[in-house]
Parts: sequence; C-alpha cells; structure tokens
Amino acid sequence: MIDNMSTGCKTKIIFFLLVAVLLLALPAAAMAQVHTVNKGDTIYLISKWYNVSQYALRYTNKLWTDEIYPGQRLTIPAKYTVQKGDTLFIIGQKFGVNYINIRDINQLKSDLIYPGQVLYIPAPRSSGYTPVSRGGISSYDFDLLARIITAEADSESYKTQVAVGAVVLNRVVSRQFPDSIRGVVYQVDAGGKYQFEPVLNGWINNPASESGRQAARDALNGWDPSNGALYFFESWVPNKFLQSRPVSVVLDSFTFTY
Repeated sequence: MIDNMSTGCKTKIIFFLLVAVLLLALPAAAMAQVHTVNKGDTIYLISKWYNVSQYALRYTNKLWTDEIYPGQRLTIPAKYTVQKGDTLFIIGQKFGVNYINIRDINQLKSDLIYPGQVLYIPAPRSSGYTPVSRGGISSYDFDLLARIITAEADSESYKTQVAVGAVVLNRVVSRQFPDSIRGVVYQVDAGGKYQFEPVLNGWINNPASESGRQAARDALNGWDPSNGALYFFESWVPNKFLQSRPVSVVLDSFTFTY
C-alpha cells in the first residue's frame, strides 16, 4: 500500500508516525508553549489563561518583577504527571533539565514525589540561559570557586569542603540564583546582604589552599556531598530563615539545606 503512494505522502506519514511515537514516549507530558505579550497582559492574567502558577511562570522566564511589555515572548512551563517509578532525577533526564530546577519550579521541600502528582517542567536553559559546565570553566572561575571553599571551610573536613563547592555549583544551576560562579559568589540579596561572609570581610581575596583547589576539582567533576543543597551555615548560627529550610545533611560544623 505504502509503495504505491507518492514521495510526499510517504514523507507526511513518516512525520505523523514520528510524532505519534514521541507522544507515546511521554504520555503524561504537556508541550511547553510560548505566549507573546499583548497590551494589557499581566503575569496574573497569563498564568490564569494557561492554568499555571504565577511562581512557575516567573521562574521559567526569570520574571521577579511585574514588568512585562507588548511583544515579549514568555515560555509557558510544561506539565508532567508523575508515573510509578519516577524520581526527580529520572524526570530531569527525560526532559533534558536538571532535577534541581524541577524541584525549584515546583517549590518542593524534598525530592519526594508520588504517582499522579502534576509537576511543572522548566524549559531547558539552552534557550537564552546558559549555565556553567561543571567540567569547563575559566581559570578565574575555578580559582574563585577554590577561594570561596578555602575561605568558608578550610578548617573543615575535605568532604565538607567539596560540599561547599557543590552548593555554589548547585546555585549556578538553580534559577533562584545567578547563572555563573562569579555571580553566585558575589551576589547581594534584595536587602543588601552578601550571600557569603568571606566576600564581606575580604577573606575571599586570600589565595586558595591546595585542599580548596582539589575540592573545587572534585565538585566540578560531579561529587556532591551536600545532596543538592542550596544553602549551608554553621549549625550554631541563630538564623531563622536558614534553620527553617529542609535539611539535606549535616557535615562537621555545617548544616546543608534546600
């Protein structure tokens, strides 16, 4: 039957078969859409039109103010229904995004998910948003990572030093923070506070120790003793914000949290 069809018809059939295969491969996924902002649009209205949370919309497009303009193209996050056997890591592999971003966009306090749960899937960062590669960074950024590890944790165990470096890299991947090592280390929050005390007191300018440099290499090579944490603090510090966050692991005198 197919042999008797024209080349054009055969091409169309193959195309639709490929689409069907892709749809079957991701049966619970909704395709991401793009919305072009019109006059009078607001983040609230757009989120209602597409039935997505305002936070997910803001997170996907890095919109942390209410300012949008006509002609602006906004990515509407896709949705995915969790299947039996899924983990955040597996879902991230399916969609080509980091599992930390999935946790962030859904404001999950842990990696625990369950079948039937609907999750937002962030757009891959390849569209206008390029994270640092854990394996290929500039010599300046490598030295900066080693220096912040040294300044923060030189008196701690080697495992804790690697965990501190991993937190910096986890922030680079997370859309809640700047997308470069330099941006993460020197970030100042909305209240004017430095994220890392060594930047404030100048210890960041001291040379990195050999241990700090090796810990930076191990963190860049993918070792993450923090288990994906985004924060760390000395466990005795009375900081309500940090102490209220879900704990990932406690290493030496540091507590690591999400």
